[in-house]
Amino acid sequence: MTTSAQPPVAARTMSEFIDLAGLGDDAKGALAPTHGPRQYVQALLDQKLYPDAVRFLAHALPKRECIWWAWVCARRASNETPGPQDAVALDATEKWITQPTDENRRAAMRAAEAAGFATPAGCTALAVFVSGGSLGPASTPPVPPGELLTAKVITGAVVAAAVSGDAAQAPERFQAFIAQGLDVVSRLQLWGPQ
Repeated sequence: MTTSAQPPVAARTMSEFIDLAGLGDDAKGALAPTHGPRQYVQALLDQKLYPDAVRFLAHALPKRECIWWAWVCARRASNETPGPQDAVALDATEKWITQPTDENRRAAMRAAEAAGFATPAGCTALAVFVSGGSLGPASTPPVPPGELLTAKVITGAVVAAAVSGDAAQAPERFQAFIAQGLDVVSRLQLWGPQ
């Protein structure tokens, strides 16, 4: 299986992209005519619209890099001592990140089911499965995932990682996770040089 270094959504206007990503009304209102993607994410942060900032980044990043971002967030949410099922899901995700084969993609789905889709680790492993290939069994005709399905699942994984544990720490975790996502954007130079 090949992965693309391109974001899952082709270049569109900011307004079209925001609509496509499914951002809320407050997030839509935060867009100024002069905003590029970086300025827009900063506006979302300034208004504490953290889930919308996560959703925007999840739709902007290429799938493999986006899954890596969610994997980092899920690992951080586990405080370096994940439970056994979460550890298996995180390991399966990491294996796919380094070797994005269909076999590893399907193994990530099994790990996601065991960990549970509501956990950051399980949701991240689910994102691996829906990132490409067929959603059906290997022996049946292909059932391709929707173009935006990975981004939607990644949004759930990163938000779940941010709100896990002590609720008072959620804003700080959101900010750290969004900064990590912006670092991925910068390293890939998706929005041009800083």
